[in-house]
Amino acid sequence: MTTSIAAGSGNLPFGVVGYKGQGCKQASLVSSVALNGCPQRELSWSCGVSKTLLSQKCNFFQSSVSERWKSLKAVSVSACLRDGSTKYFDFAVIGSGVAGLRYALEVAKQGSVAVITKAEPHESNTNYAQGGVSAVLCPSDSVESHMQDTMVAGAYLCDEETVRVVCTEGPDRIRELISMGASFDHGEDGNLHLAREGGHSHCRIVHAADMTGREIERALLEAVVNDPNISVFEHHFAIDLLTSQDGPNTVCHGVDTLNTETQEVIRFISKVTLLASGGAGHIYPSTTNPLVATGDGIAMAHRAEAVISNMEFVQFHPTALADEGLPMKPNKSQENAFLITEAVRGDGGILYNLGMERFMPLYDERAELAPRDVVARGIDDQLKQRNEKYVLLDISHQPREKVLSHFPNIAAECLNYGLDITQQPIPVVPAAHYMCGGVRAGLQGETNVQGLYVAGEVACTGLHGANRLASNSLLEALVFARRAVQPSIDHMKSSSLDLSSLSFWARPIVAKSLGSYTMLNILRKTREVRKELQSIMWKYVGIVRSTTRLNTAEQKIAQLEATWETYLFEQGWEQTMVGIEACEMRNLFCCAKLVVSSALARHESRGLHYTTDFPHVEESKRLPTIIFPSPINSTWSSRQLHKLPVC
Repeated sequence: MTTSIAAGSGNLPFGVVGYKGQGCKQASLVSSVALNGCPQRELSWSCGVSKTLLSQKCNFFQSSVSERWKSLKAVSVSACLRDGSTKYFDFAVIGSGVAGLRYALEVAKQGSVAVITKAEPHESNTNYAQGGVSAVLCPSDSVESHMQDTMVAGAYLCDEETVRVVCTEGPDRIRELISMGASFDHGEDGNLHLAREGGHSHCRIVHAADMTGREIERALLEAVVNDPNISVFEHHFAIDLLTSQDGPNTVCHGVDTLNTETQEVIRFISKVTLLASGGAGHIYPSTTNPLVATGDGIAMAHRAEAVISNMEFVQFHPTALADEGLPMKPNKSQENAFLITEAVRGDGGILYNLGMERFMPLYDERAELAPRDVVARGIDDQLKQRNEKYVLLDISHQPREKVLSHFPNIAAECLNYGLDITQQPIPVVPAAHYMCGGVRAGLQGETNVQGLYVAGEVACTGLHGANRLASNSLLEALVFARRAVQPSIDHMKSSSLDLSSLSFWARPIVAKSLGSYTMLNILRKTREVRKELQSIMWKYVGIVRSTTRLNTAEQKIAQLEATWETYLFEQGWEQTMVGIEACEMRNLFCCAKLVVSSALARHESRGLHYTTDFPHVEESKRLPTIIFPSPINSTWSSRQLHKLPVC
């Protein structure tokens, strides 16, 4: 099981031992589980987590493999070597969104890079980002104003140093994108057109119509394809990180993957690994995330002993297109909900219930421009009060030309279903959108696992706090991808790859031997279980929560996971077997449990976490939630495949 701790910090960024932090406060233990007799220590984002973690891990592991590891002959590798099923690179990048690609382009100047992507390279959350990137580019705006907006939206759980770094460095990251060929909208004066979105006090959103993510992805992918030091591996599903113990330290040496086209297990050995694999939107039945967002990176990192933080803060985008309200219904159920960008409300869009009553002023003086958590709860309350399935977002009072020029993608999508947004309101409903929590990262994207860095939605840097400000996600990904570059290069240069270490980890086995009939049954069962897990999460761990409902979710998820695993192994499944549906399912279970345990640990309502049992913000609870690695890995989803189960 996991242990959740709310760790005090006035300074969230933390690093591995040796990183000098400041302002550590005393830890507040909010779990009923003792940490193996370890005393409470000062916990902060900057210094305490790694030290406390290491003190625990001395008890977790009875023997160290460091001597065995160091005794093996080391080989320095500066280019990709191949023996078919094993590949060697200086840098392995898991994920092909803005964070992974931006990082890859920089580290490729110093070594060989593998970009490992689950589907097509463009199939990432970045590609679906409509609104834009927030940055201070207007003379009337200021870094302090952007910081304040971020802190307010994050319910003051944000780390001030991280917020300052991101808001300060953001403009340079935008200029770099432009120099690389990204094309953003300009106004009549020739300057960048800056939009305004909910929670922002100024116009500061750089955008390419309502397809900003697609334009950034296009520019970055074009540069990656033309870089001879970068190899892109499509349709490679990351299974587990390859780790060893060096005394109390966990060290990452690469990743095992499944080539989903050839059904081969491919092992990547690397000096440095960057996780940039996105979020876990598909723990819920309705999400704006693409199908690839099944929490793979967070789950892999958790199994690899990485510290996880703030998983209770799941952002539900207030306005996803509601199929039920469309004049023409889609022919089949959508794989992901179509996002109606925040910018529609920023451009004057008004929310109405089905009685055409404007309701957001009832919930917040900022009305439609309130932060996403406030708007999502307002919509949720209206739906429950009125027993309706969607609300209406109306932009039709704006000039037709303006609407079509600012939102061409949304207009075209709605028109496919007989809806003209220049004349009719858009039916919308909240959908899971973004994980504010994730793998706990320092100011340079470092984790407590040596050689493992994180950037993008998979990371928890302290920027978003309890709720992400609109258009800060692409900004964070750009800033932290860039900040992780130099420490990664330094680590690469001081490390070596080991050709004789391949037998150290058991290699996963593709489940071909079970036969097609058995595999079809396993696939059918897994899909049923996936839908059931999503239903539990929406019913009990949604926008409004309670302790009773969270406890119910915890019990139901545990029962569902046990039933599914029992079924697998009764069908002949083995501990080291892999298949993409089963591996996604174990990751979804892992992330769902992390969300529930984190939510149970927070005894207040803050930002995206609202619970009826603790409906108010408590200043004494203004602390990040920390989940340390657990020595008890009792389920298939909670342990690495190359580790035997604990008897």
